[in-house]
Amino acid sequence: MSTAAVALVVLGCLLAAVLLGRALRRALPESHLSADTKDVVKLAMGLVATMSALVLGLLVSSAKSAYDIKQSEVIQMAAKTAFLDRVLLVYGPEAAQTRGQFHEAVKEAVQRIWPQATASAADLIPNLQSGRRLYGDIQALSPHDEEQRGLKAEATSLATQLGEIRSLLAAQSVPSVSMPLLIILVFWLFVILLSFTLFAPPNTTALFAVIVSAIAVAGAIFLILELDQPFGGLIRISSEPMLNAINQLEK
Repeated sequence: MSTAAVALVVLGCLLAAVLLGRALRRALPESHLSADTKDVVKLAMGLVATMSALVLGLLVSSAKSAYDIKQSEVIQMAAKTAFLDRVLLVYGPEAAQTRGQFHEAVKEAVQRIWPQATASAADLIPNLQSGRRLYGDIQALSPHDEEQRGLKAEATSLATQLGEIRSLLAAQSVPSVSMPLLIILVFWLFVILLSFTLFAPPNTTALFAVIVSAIAVAGAIFLILELDQPFGGLIRISSEPMLNAINQLEK
């Protein structure tokens, strides 16, 4: 299910809580809506609201942390890509073919992670065949002096690091937001909005305020889920670092 669909389901649940609260207010006898009852409910809902705020903050922190880690890995991948190309360039004409194959592998990787068709999903699984070929070509280089031996060792290290980053991105593609935790949070929010509507004055202003709060909470959950999918959706990690690296490769 897409993040927008999940957010709409959450919004529907919260709006249902608002409607249920208004219906219960009309059905309950006045003795259940006394000032003492309101005070007790306020205390109970204050506890639930505090727990909901803590869980919501935990989800935001978890999703943002996962997003930042992947963004940092993309920047590292771009930097190491540009540096590996420079190492192969300095190595000399003997590495020209390896460098050309490296350029093609980088362009293919960018197309897989950031497909031009917006409807296509990002493919974070590295191309093992292309990676093995590049690593084998680097190992096949025959250095003639100490400088080339150092450059070959540096190229081998950079190629290994790039492979590790791609594997990390693939391993981190699983969702970091716990669905059971999200379901419990939505249930708590349902109870909170139900109680708010139950004791709110029956006028349009109060109803509008509760509905706006439901929309805001659903929007927050939408942002959390979007952050948890950094290579798709609205808040996706930019491909600009890798595109800049490709532009450097072509110079």
